[in-house]
Amino acid sequence: MTLAQSVKRPREYGIRFGVLPTGPLNAITDVAGVRVGQVTVQQGASVRTGVTAILPHPGNLFQQKSPAAIYIGNGFGKLTGYSQVEELGTLETPIVLTNTLSVPTATDALIDYTLRQPGNEQVRSVNPVVGETNDGFLNDIRGRHITKQHVLTAIQEAKTGPVAEGNVGAGTGTVCFGFKGGIGTSSRKLPSSLGGYTVGVLVQTNFGGVLQIAGMPVGVELGKYSFKENLDGSCMMVVLTDAPLDARNLKRLAKRAFMGLAKTGGIASNGSGDYVIAVSTAYQLPHDSKTSLDTLALLRNDNTSALFMAAIEATEEAIVNSLFAAKTTVGDQGHQVDALPVPRVVDWLKKAGQAR
Repeated sequence: MTLAQSVKRPREYGIRFGVLPTGPLNAITDVAGVRVGQVTVQQGASVRTGVTAILPHPGNLFQQKSPAAIYIGNGFGKLTGYSQVEELGTLETPIVLTNTLSVPTATDALIDYTLRQPGNEQVRSVNPVVGETNDGFLNDIRGRHITKQHVLTAIQEAKTGPVAEGNVGAGTGTVCFGFKGGIGTSSRKLPSSLGGYTVGVLVQTNFGGVLQIAGMPVGVELGKYSFKENLDGSCMMVVLTDAPLDARNLKRLAKRAFMGLAKTGGIASNGSGDYVIAVSTAYQLPHDSKTSLDTLALLRNDNTSALFMAAIEATEEAIVNSLFAAKTTVGDQGHQVDALPVPRVVDWLKKAGQAR
């Protein structure tokens, strides 16, 4: 069960994050070609979970691989596919986010999806990338209610355009800073003088620390923070950009997203699985080629700093967006997690001069 809560985003309250402009949607789908699909699974009194799928381009992802990198901020997690991405620097399946005990199901579904695609009839090896956070406080996680069809539906229904936030998809049962967490997204569009590139971020928030919004210690003001209460958990961060980066600079970009998490007050606790998956949509690397050389035009190191800043700002805002969108939820064993008290937070930020 979910209880009503405001759906206005922080920017609509006059809260600002950084200095770079957002894309038109302020979402990961501001990166051209990126699609997001979500399936929310709520059943009875105890099932609060789901699936979120991110597809970097509309083609055959296995045959036309995307450059990619993964950064591990804290490795208490069950992300699959890491070693091959680390070794080869490419992504060959959609990225799927779900709950911890549903990773094997999602992995199996991604294999099914890839093997069934036209053109993949001879494929005998697939590297599925599945990330997770543990939604076991609100969700009957041991019941493993996610099915392969849930995952396939999320992929098949993925679309461009606005992305739902809060209690949806893989964020249905998550908890962040002691409040209801969820899915959040944001983007930044660099001015033409800095390359004109777009950086989009999507997060699955399920972690603790001392919440900060616009630099203000909101968690302290609300009396809810790590070590005062038992706040732990994980955060999955997915960064997409149309900037022509290789795997090395994508890993550098991913590290900056982790800095965005830190700006919200996250502490990457011992029990937290904090991962960043970064992907470029600027080009694809063919699975098969008649040439032994890849000829690529890549952004120089000296021109990456604005992208780094964009990833920091967009990650920070995406996390806060997830909190503002989330709704109070009652789940497994009658556990209730309240939404962030948005009116109180906004009023306090306005009095502090941090919201217009």
